[in-house]
Amino acid sequence: MGLVECVPNFSEGRRPEVVERIVSAILSVPGVALLDRESDPNHNRAVVTFAGEGEAAREAAFRGIAEAQKLIDLRHHKGEHPRMGASDVVPFIPLPGSSMEECVGLARALGKDVGEKLGIPVFLYESAATRPDRKNLADVRKGEFEGLREEIGKNADKVPDFGPNRIHESAGATAIGARFFLIAYNVNLRTPDVKVAKAIAKLVREKEGGLPTVKALGFELADRKLAQVSMNLCDYRVTSIWKAFDAVSRHARERGVEVEESEVVGLVPAEALSGSAIEALKLARFAPDQVIEARIARSRGLADLPLGEFVSRLASSDPTPGGGSAAALAGALAAALAAMVVRLTQGKNKLVEQAAALAPLLPEMDALARDLRGAIARDAAAYDAVMAAFRLPKETPDQQRARSAAVQAALRGAAAVPLEVAASCARVAELARLAAAKGNPSALSDAACAAALAEAACEAAGWNVLINAKEITDPAEAGRLRAEAERHRAAARAAAAAVRETVGAALR
Repeated sequence: MGLVECVPNFSEGRRPEVVERIVSAILSVPGVALLDRESDPNHNRAVVTFAGEGEAAREAAFRGIAEAQKLIDLRHHKGEHPRMGASDVVPFIPLPGSSMEECVGLARALGKDVGEKLGIPVFLYESAATRPDRKNLADVRKGEFEGLREEIGKNADKVPDFGPNRIHESAGATAIGARFFLIAYNVNLRTPDVKVAKAIAKLVREKEGGLPTVKALGFELADRKLAQVSMNLCDYRVTSIWKAFDAVSRHARERGVEVEESEVVGLVPAEALSGSAIEALKLARFAPDQVIEARIARSRGLADLPLGEFVSRLASSDPTPGGGSAAALAGALAAALAAMVVRLTQGKNKLVEQAAALAPLLPEMDALARDLRGAIARDAAAYDAVMAAFRLPKETPDQQRARSAAVQAALRGAAAVPLEVAASCARVAELARLAAAKGNPSALSDAACAAALAEAACEAAGWNVLINAKEITDPAEAGRLRAEAERHRAAARAAAAAVRETVGAALR
């Protein structure tokens, strides 16, 4: 499993030494990184955000819950925010390289441990919920600690998913789940009148017919003489930060109240902020990759992504990385496998002549693997250039001519990268043929895998040449690209066929 995010909320925001001990317990698990921590004395609540690989994240969450059980007694806890447990809510959120299904598995495994080992009743919520009436956290937490103390063990609808059918006397109950990124977003109003905040919260929350995917409550910030509309934006793709702010501001103005400020609690995806900026500024035809840092990070970082994250990016709706990048990766794997066969041939007493014959090929194999790995990002950047050219203005004849020239130049670049990949992969297939003919017999299957991958990568790269050549208006240029792509594909097919014959005969 890849990295997951976990955002446990603890019912303590006024004793920093307690929060510190809980955070230390979480970070005692190797491989876990603290991303953020925030404490709010008015809410009397701490939000901790950390990330780690699946099992490490689960163990870290368990240690945090266990430490909170020792240090927090809900019988003496008061705060603005609703709560039912010392560890009130513990969600897992998939990051690139992990999935919601994996986070559901973590939530259920953690729930079982918390219920059985700590004796705290656990309710699964959101994507981890086992029944529809427990998907919504507000429904699970209804009544809070004091109400649930009376209901658990007496009401059949309040039987926990894990743990005893009674509330823990001091630690209460805990909601554990898996969900999409949630943005905790507050708008503070220039009035101490909490009734105003409560009225606006009712208007903006989805449950009352307000903004979709928004939950909202009104609170008093007594120490600041302000009222607060506290929101959870459960899907910023549906209701953006800007849309939530605009709605609260509008309702406040209708009541003669101004907004003092707004705040994000914890972390927020960059996409959520850029999306709100685009919406607020009414930017036409703006794409996220027009942000230079995003473009650089996406292009330069593709080859360095963990494999799971690369596969998740490949499966997303983002067109890059796409088929060209996948072809380059397959080619790099093929070159690396061929090099492995050569290295496995070296140092063997019975293969001295074969090793000597293959040794001069190693530098080329390593260079091809390196170049193909670099082509993963170059292909994505070439596609981005095509998209940027298509976004150029075309209102006037001059703009149309400039746009057309830019598009054609970008298409030639987008065809050139996969053509280079195809040529490299054809050569890798031939090197795999040589490795199969003279390499260590114990590694014949690896040589066959290298040839098969190289052939597939060459075929895939060829298709990416053809789709760009189709849009190139110069017939001679388009014809040249098609012919070269087919030449490389034919060479890769021939080499791979020879490997199949050699290895197949040896393994029969």
